[in-house]
Amino acid sequence: MGKLVDDFNGYRTKMNDRIMATANTNIKRFFALDTTSYAEGALDVKTKEMLGLVASMVLRCDDCIKYHLGKCHEAGVNNDEMNEIFMIANLVGGSIVIPHYRRAVEYWDELNEAV
Repeated sequence: MGKLVDDFNGYRTKMNDRIMATANTNIKRFFALDTTSYAEGALDVKTKEMLGLVASMVLRCDDCIKYHLGKCHEAGVNNDEMNEIFMIANLVGGSIVIPHYRRAVEYWDELNEAV
């Protein structure tokens, strides 16, 4: 992977490990809820990750955007689908989403360079 992806994944893993080493029961339950919510269910994983990406863009959380971009990539989202995801996020979130859109496109491009 590229530098953006490697840096994000490395930091996320390191800090999640650090947090879990001392986390209380409520934090551990919250992390588990987040993980299990994106598992296969009435909606498939790909759809859930696309929804997570739109929500993350509208909420303007760059870490969440990167995470869901990676998961969308793993789930087989293609460039045409991603462009529609970006369109919906910008439509719902408005022009304030555009800076996050730029960074998301950069990160998506890097994910696809590795393929």
